[in-house]
Amino acid sequence: MTETRKKYRITALGCRTNQYEAQAFRNQLDVLGYSPAVDGEQADLCVVNTCTVTAGADRDSRSVIRRLARENPGARVAVTGCSAEGQADVFKAIDGVTDVVLNKDKERLVELLFPELDEWPEFAINTFDAHTRAFVKVQDGCNSFCTYCIIPYVRGRSRSRSIEDILKEVHKLVANGYKEIVLTGINIGDFDGDKGKEETPDRLVDLLRAVDAVPGVERVRISSIDPDEVDDELLEAVLTGKNTCHSMHIVLQSGSNVVLKRMNRKYTRQMFLDAIERLYAASPDFTITTDVIVGFPGETEADFADTVDVLEKVRFAKVHMFPFSPRERTRAALMPNPVPGDVKRARKQQLLRIAERKAFDLREGFVGRKMRMLTESTDENGRTSGHTDNFLPVLLQGGALPSNEIVEVSLVANSPEGLIGECC
Repeated sequence: MTETRKKYRITALGCRTNQYEAQAFRNQLDVLGYSPAVDGEQADLCVVNTCTVTAGADRDSRSVIRRLARENPGARVAVTGCSAEGQADVFKAIDGVTDVVLNKDKERLVELLFPELDEWPEFAINTFDAHTRAFVKVQDGCNSFCTYCIIPYVRGRSRSRSIEDILKEVHKLVANGYKEIVLTGINIGDFDGDKGKEETPDRLVDLLRAVDAVPGVERVRISSIDPDEVDDELLEAVLTGKNTCHSMHIVLQSGSNVVLKRMNRKYTRQMFLDAIERLYAASPDFTITTDVIVGFPGETEADFADTVDVLEKVRFAKVHMFPFSPRERTRAALMPNPVPGDVKRARKQQLLRIAERKAFDLREGFVGRKMRMLTESTDENGRTSGHTDNFLPVLLQGGALPSNEIVEVSLVANSPEGLIGECC
């Protein structure tokens, strides 16, 4: 590399897996002598890790690329990720784009950008810029082929990293001061430890126990899982782990069995509710977040009412709401009886109001308690925000605190933004 440190900008859209990959690019470029461009500086290299989970994500990906090319004239602009995988020609045609790297080659992106080098830094992370929770990608791809989802076509079939490789990365993150590790992937319930056909595969529960035992780790979370994958052994590992947090993101998508079947989901609403009930029975402080798709083709008022019923029954800490977006090449894009846009918007707003009310009610039950929170950021009013072990949002009164500290707080009040806390 030249003596003058060249500058880079890296943007990731969409999921935590994309964010992990973007961080790996940053760490690789740092080793090669690049440094991140700060405000007002032009970058020599821009990398965009795109998302295609919805039509809006595709638009956002193209918009970010055009903006970076415009603001960094003459820069090399490399595009990768799921949107680029599905529409490579579209992205190659964007003015300023110099490289399009498909997902199968994503971990070799730096190698492809710098073929003249004799060796390249490892695709791995040892920091997680601007985050206090470190996302660790343990698995990629998906074998489920839900009828609405394009991801198996752009990410490929499920494959996993070895537990040994993951633990090596976790040890580096802990050595660099990270206290919370989030195990993430496209479908981590498929985790099998990257073993050969002749060997007994590892399971997610094996990985969870191994990460929980790493010295210095203070919190471990599972990013997202389907309800049929929350078996008794995983439940026990979460509940009995020294550092495993009592919160999980368990995917619902719809409260209607009819819709779940058309989605090709592998569970029923009762399986979902049973999984939640088992967690609550074992740990009353356990909290659940989830995803819901509104307006799937053919969703009737009765189907929607079933989803409303689940949101009323389960006090979710947070609900991520997505209006159905048809993805080309998926079966759902060809299904009859699409739900009109105005109906989708109205249903989404109704569910959001329920979700906000139920989350407020959930937090209300913790007022008067003392809990630990991980400090994350400070707003313009000097309030430090963070989350409890069971992922309840907290706004801390009494002056700013450094980020990435675990402190005990008294939860003195509730608000639409989160619990109000004071340092003990």
